Amino acid sequence: MASAAEQLASNISMSTFSKATELKKRLWFTLGALILFRLLSFVPIPGIDPRALASLFQTQQGGVLDFFNTFSGGSLERMSIIALGIMPYITASIVVQLGGTLYEPWKALKKEGEVGRKKLNQYTRYLTVLLTTVQGYFIATGLEGLAATQGIGAVVEPGMLFRVAATISLVGGTLFLMWVGEQITSRGIGNGVSLIIMAGIVASMPRHIAQLFEGGRAGTLDPLLVFGIVIAVVGLVMFICFMERAQRRVLIQYPKRQSARGAMQQERSHLPLKLNTAGVIPPIFASSLLLMPLTVLQFAGKGADPNSSSSDLLITISTYLQHGAPLYLLLYASGIVFFCFFYTAVQFNSEETAENLKRHGGFVPGIRPGKATELYFDYLLNRITVIGAAYLAMICLIPEIALSQAGVPFYLGGTSLLIVVNVTMDTVSQIQSHLIAHQYGDLIKKAKLKGGRRR
Repeated sequence: MASAAEQLASNISMSTFSKATELKKRLWFTLGALILFRLLSFVPIPGIDPRALASLFQTQQGGVLDFFNTFSGGSLERMSIIALGIMPYITASIVVQLGGTLYEPWKALKKEGEVGRKKLNQYTRYLTVLLTTVQGYFIATGLEGLAATQGIGAVVEPGMLFRVAATISLVGGTLFLMWVGEQITSRGIGNGVSLIIMAGIVASMPRHIAQLFEGGRAGTLDPLLVFGIVIAVVGLVMFICFMERAQRRVLIQYPKRQSARGAMQQERSHLPLKLNTAGVIPPIFASSLLLMPLTVLQFAGKGADPNSSSSDLLITISTYLQHGAPLYLLLYASGIVFFCFFYTAVQFNSEETAENLKRHGGFVPGIRPGKATELYFDYLLNRITVIGAAYLAMICLIPEIALSQAGVPFYLGGTSLLIVVNVTMDTVSQIQSHLIAHQYGDLIKKAKLKGGRRR
């Protein structure tokens, strides 16, 4: 049964949207920022031979580089200034958020409100610069070494000047994307970082879909298999939509109050606990922690001396952590489960919620207010999060395993679909919230005008 807010949102006409000037400005700003992101993906770092890079990625079909290239919207394949994407910023955010729960000085900063939040954001930016510098330097040296190890002259003029220029370009591109994401969040619609990742995935979709249908037309893939993949994708999208809207509604009661007519009424409401409270954050965080180090290992292994022991070690690690390998899948699933519980604990504060209910006289039937209510919320949240974590791990891993076992060159698996569907639903919800707020604002203005005329 749809809620009252959803019913109201469905009744909003196009005329209401045309009058919402603030919402239109936010939408245009978001669209312009995403177009800028796509244009930057075609700006290469200085000193790169694009044809040599294209031949390199043709040999890496299905590998970790191709998977990360899908997330970056082709930026890594073209080795653009935003080749590292927003992933270093996400990795830095993970480290700072973990530090905010484990490191006492940072825990104290979290309690200082807006001032502490700005300080932690500053630490995140510093750490982003450090991570991008290290990753950019390894990628630059790996590109230089391709000429000696694989005979691919990806760099026009190798040397320290190229390494410095490439590293500075990659750092600048990542910091600019970080700034664009923050601007989208504050001045646009939706979460900026999530929208940038989704834009990269959506930009890669036409190419992968065309490859799938071309395989069916050329006879390299069974047409029934292609049809089955299309049906499975549609079913997967519907299942994701269903699970993202699923929630556990906790009944909240308030003391009986006397109404205007003298009757005693007891107010009731519900506290909705989403099945997947963490949203799309766990797959993004887990992907960030795995993909970025693996990308550096790939380039470092290709650039190292093939006869050295370090090269053998890098190749061995890359083989065991190859995209789709059992160890990679195990680490990926573990990361999803961990960040699902971690981010749920960050998003929902059981102690604060229980105290707010107690302060306003609310209580859960059969549960004593205060500490008992807090423990009850923790109990419910842990049980719900187990289901949510299992759902996320299943969506992200099972389609990729099935496609790899079937030998299908279709790299838009469950993780990509989950991110696209989840971010789209979140963005649409924010648009509906702006429209509802605008409609309520118009009603309040009309009510004030009528009240003024009566006077």
